[in-house]
Amino acid sequence: MNPQMTRNGLRLLLRLVLSLCASMGAAQPGNKVLTQVADVPLPGRAVRFDYQSLDAEHGRLYIAHMNADQLVVFDVATRQVAANLDGFKRVHGVLAVPQIGRIYASVTGDHQVAAVDMKTLKTVASTGPVNYPDGLAYSPQTNRVFVSDEHGDADAVIDCATGKLLATIPLGGGAGNTVYDAATGQILVAVHGVNELDAIDPATMKVTAHYPLPGIRNPHGIALDPAHRLAFIAGEENHTLAVFDLTGKKLLATHQVGEDPDVLAFDPGLQRLYVSAESGTVAVFQENGGALQSLGQFFMPHAHTVSVDPKTHLVYFPLEDIGGRPLLRIMKPTDQR
Repeated sequence: MNPQMTRNGLRLLLRLVLSLCASMGAAQPGNKVLTQVADVPLPGRAVRFDYQSLDAEHGRLYIAHMNADQLVVFDVATRQVAANLDGFKRVHGVLAVPQIGRIYASVTGDHQVAAVDMKTLKTVASTGPVNYPDGLAYSPQTNRVFVSDEHGDADAVIDCATGKLLATIPLGGGAGNTVYDAATGQILVAVHGVNELDAIDPATMKVTAHYPLPGIRNPHGIALDPAHRLAFIAGEENHTLAVFDLTGKKLLATHQVGEDPDVLAFDPGLQRLYVSAESGTVAVFQENGGALQSLGQFFMPHAHTVSVDPKTHLVYFPLEDIGGRPLLRIMKPTDQR
């Protein structure tokens, strides 16, 4: 028998067993870093979720239910779904911007970015065309939203006041996640293919720097530790996490994570990083003095998107199919009371 086929078969069997345990509410083998707090049923079909955005100020979590074409509004205080919004075809990215009372959503199926009023939950503008809108970041100084155009090899720029598409910034490779660096006022974007982190001046809408990421293939997900000036960037092609020094502009270290890492979340209070992968593997790290220490990895089916509440330290995983229905699994660090 082919040894590779045997290994693949055993790996598949293990995932099936773990998936069955998860659907029955059993504890995850090897998961000593997070404890399950609640499973909250979510509306819609048992299909894929994508990005999330937590508005800690108003206690709402916005979840892109991608293959259901819906945007879920979840109240973190009551642990109830406050609304389930239709009409967001193949929604990928979502970003809450409480400063201006808007939620932005990447309506990828329509090549548009929708602006939703936080109070009425009505769509007030749609901007495009953007070839494949994905990740989103907001620049408060310029009142502009920057959009990862993953397949267009660019970042698109939207004026929030007028809803107009201002520019398309070429990147020379596929756009991974796009984030705002509050310390410098710059936009940072991971760039596939050329394997680098690019900095964009939001005022001029020009790329100002290209930072190589050696050892990282197809960088995609990004999370920042603003206090310690670190960027954590996941290479989706070689399941490797980079620790990048934003002050010294250099790569500090790399770590192995789950296969096909997607979404990252950083808890600044606990200095804890969560890296979720398409494979369902969740890697957890503790930051200490600019270095990361692995706290462990565990598996949950479809756990490729994660968010964390910096106030409560609760961690949120929308899971597309547990026992035939979607749910939001809420977890807490095991070492926290």
